[in-house]
Amino acid sequence: TPNSMFSLFRENVLIALDSIRTQLLRTILTIIIIGIGIWALVGILSAVKAIENTISNDFASMGANTFNIQRYEFTVQRNGGERKKINPIISYTDVREFIDKYEFPFTKTSVSFLGTAAAEVKFESEKTDPEVQVMGINENYLENTGSKLDEGRNFTVFDIENNNKVCIIGSDFLKSIFKNDNPINKTISIRGVKFKVVGVLESKGATFGNNQDLKVLIPIQVARGIFTQANINYTISIMVDDKEMMQGAQDAAIITFRNIRRLTPVEENNFGIERSDDLINRIGMITGYLEVAAWIISIITILGSSIALMNIMLVSVTERTREIGVRKALGAKRSTISMQFFIETIVIGQFGSILGIILGILTGLGFASILGFEFSLPWSAMVWATIITFIVAVIAGSYPATKAAKLDPVESLRYE
Repeated sequence: TPNSMFSLFRENVLIALDSIRTQLLRTILTIIIIGIGIWALVGILSAVKAIENTISNDFASMGANTFNIQRYEFTVQRNGGERKKINPIISYTDVREFIDKYEFPFTKTSVSFLGTAAAEVKFESEKTDPEVQVMGINENYLENTGSKLDEGRNFTVFDIENNNKVCIIGSDFLKSIFKNDNPINKTISIRGVKFKVVGVLESKGATFGNNQDLKVLIPIQVARGIFTQANINYTISIMVDDKEMMQGAQDAAIITFRNIRRLTPVEENNFGIERSDDLINRIGMITGYLEVAAWIISIITILGSSIALMNIMLVSVTERTREIGVRKALGAKRSTISMQFFIETIVIGQFGSILGIILGILTGLGFASILGFEFSLPWSAMVWATIITFIVAVIAGSYPATKAAKLDPVESLRYE
């Protein structure tokens, strides 16, 4: 009956726990060895997952159907740290010409540049630390970067064209200089220039130590008046309403920009094009490699631990020959005895698995919090950890269990 099956199983688990208690040191060592294998798996996979979460959130910042024109192609590989050719920066004249000449239906072009990453922002008697990013942008920047407003409004074409002194601030200012005030319509000053706050951005959080919420966006012309470094590099980003049009829009942009740069047909592009989905695929590849590495490391460790587990069970069979003999003499079937050893192995394996999962999650959490990544529980790794330890236990336990079951009771009782 199912009931007696269950009570038999429970009995077996209790016996297993009991013999684990008597072989405490050896068992603990095995659990630790298995735990380390699982720890490697869960730890690395949860770290990879944290990296993935963070990066894909980061790149969502490019907006879905956008591509950028920038100074260089994004290259992971730079041979010996030197660039083969030096591209000219994307200057303001390039940008102006591009906006005038690029005519592709259903696209929005945004232009932006980073004025400084170390501005001090003042409001009445309060001021921030000098670590605020100030960006010059046009009216399409928010939409093209997938940024949303918490309150207030975006810039209009008039703000940009008439050089209105308006600004949009990141959400961090609500914690500092605007603790007690609603920022909308208040005036802040940057480098002595006064700006009226018209909008507050939704929080994006910090990644790679780069705080995305501590920034002020101002109209691009005004920004050019304040930040007059010699070679400011602009970013052009183009958003396409419909994904189908992406390639066409991109080709048109390349042709337009080649003309602006006055390249002859045989010359290569001296600028880069970056699509939002390229980035995401590239990240996928990198994290893919990391995951494979995680699996290889943990499989090697788990192999080691399964051999250790099998060894312990074999020693255990030899040491408990007498006990097995007594059981057989009392009429225990072969299957009962092998079952008992089996369950013991599985119990040890699962203890190891739980230890590994706990260590792994703690590692992942620590990793995420130190680097400011976004942690999420690696469910798949945890499920796999449990399955793997179960399989390891079954494999490692089957030989000792059959060996125990085959012992001759008469010989066993005489043993010792």
